[in-house]
Amino acid sequence: MNKELEMNPNKLVAFLGKPCKEFTKADIIRFIQENGVRMVNFMYPAGDGRLKTLNFVINNIAYLDAILTCGERVDGSSLFPFIEAGSSDLYVLPRFSTAFLDPFAEIPTLSMLCSYFNKDGEPLESSPENTLRKACRAFHEVTGMDFQAMGELEYYVIAPDTEMFPATDQKGYHESAPYAKFNEFRTQCMAYIAQAGGQIKYGHSEVGNFTIDGMIYEQNEIEFLPVNAEDAADQLMIAKWIIRNLAYEMGYDITFAPKITAGKAGSGLHIHMRIVKDGQNQMLDGGVLSATARRAIAGMMELAPSITAFGNTNPTSYFRLVPHQEAPTNICWGDRNRSVLVRVPLGWAAKSDMCKIANPLEAESNYDTTQKQTVEMRSPDGSADIYQLIAGLAVACRHGFEMENALDMAEKTYVNVNIHQKENADRLKDLAQLPDSCEASADCLEKQRAVFEEHNVFSPAMIDGIIRKLRSYGDKTLRADINGNQEEMLKLVNRFFHCG
Repeated sequence: MNKELEMNPNKLVAFLGKPCKEFTKADIIRFIQENGVRMVNFMYPAGDGRLKTLNFVINNIAYLDAILTCGERVDGSSLFPFIEAGSSDLYVLPRFSTAFLDPFAEIPTLSMLCSYFNKDGEPLESSPENTLRKACRAFHEVTGMDFQAMGELEYYVIAPDTEMFPATDQKGYHESAPYAKFNEFRTQCMAYIAQAGGQIKYGHSEVGNFTIDGMIYEQNEIEFLPVNAEDAADQLMIAKWIIRNLAYEMGYDITFAPKITAGKAGSGLHIHMRIVKDGQNQMLDGGVLSATARRAIAGMMELAPSITAFGNTNPTSYFRLVPHQEAPTNICWGDRNRSVLVRVPLGWAAKSDMCKIANPLEAESNYDTTQKQTVEMRSPDGSADIYQLIAGLAVACRHGFEMENALDMAEKTYVNVNIHQKENADRLKDLAQLPDSCEASADCLEKQRAVFEEHNVFSPAMIDGIIRKLRSYGDKTLRADINGNQEEMLKLVNRFFHCG
């Protein structure tokens, strides 16, 4: 059996004996018929960043064939702010490769993500997933390579405090039970996400933990494996939906909000990226970071101010992006350095066979560890529109290959010290800053929008809508206005508690 299929937790993959990318309509119908599935759900992301759902009961085989072939109509004006009510009808068509059994449905239900089409039967220009598809296509056309991504999904679990085995405040990183209270919840989430096709790397408790008014707040993280960027966005969307649904079933509250109280760790949505050609990772050259990787980083350095428009989309985002914490504020990059915007994580570039050292009975492994090297953008958070964010990063990395001075830009913005330490103050002064509000982020996007609109990736209507929404918050001086005012901060947190 194919090693990629062996032990695969997706029940459709196991039943059909083929990878999800090869699923056909006939496969979906056969699985439904032979596994007692009675309902079908269409799911699709809307302008608020959440998945929407349309339910179908299977009346007969002809009706099942019809919905799988033709999709269904939806009201686009209720889903996206840029669509007028007078011409609001859209089609949603299921993508068979995304099919999974709904783990929460009492009635056996098959769910699939959908693509949007306009009245002429063409992909909707400004839909989130189509924007990402166009960004990936443009990246390949310009570079001849493929753009891959994966996310680190951070969130807080909130429940009544048991007062037993209390965790150490802000010391929850990789904590074990009983000090970490929600490990079993996280592992059940991981199991469901994997069954839905999510390629998970690992999960763990994170730094943040504290108690307020008898409620415990515990930060957790689920990190994914690098896959094609379009699949990475789909997997993150489904993961957020699963985490929220399981929390609801178990009586917990969940937030992906970037900041929920002053002085405690906020939650990010770090995105790792790698560039692949003919199945081979191009991020290293002779064990060191390649020119390909440095060009991509240069593009992100150039467009970093406007990427916040996709990745940091409400006022609380900018209470996380403050100096002297692990969230970045300066436009720079470095190796294994958590004070920078783009980090090059430890990448198994050493020549030693660590497995054999740890396990003397093992033979030499000869494992190709070069596939593991990524670069990580650390500014985004859970308020992000995931498709727009990854599309924006694909544009930025592509732009690095279109910049004549890319390698000079990479050299100029490289930092190998903690820029927030006193002795590095002069280096800090030389670095550009990220925007400090939604309004400032909108201004940056307005200045750099032409790059995102090149190659017909982001539509002007989508960019206009993003700028309009960011400016509507009127938060240009908000961070200074409520500095130290915990009551106003909590009002803001409550307003955006269930962002994304």
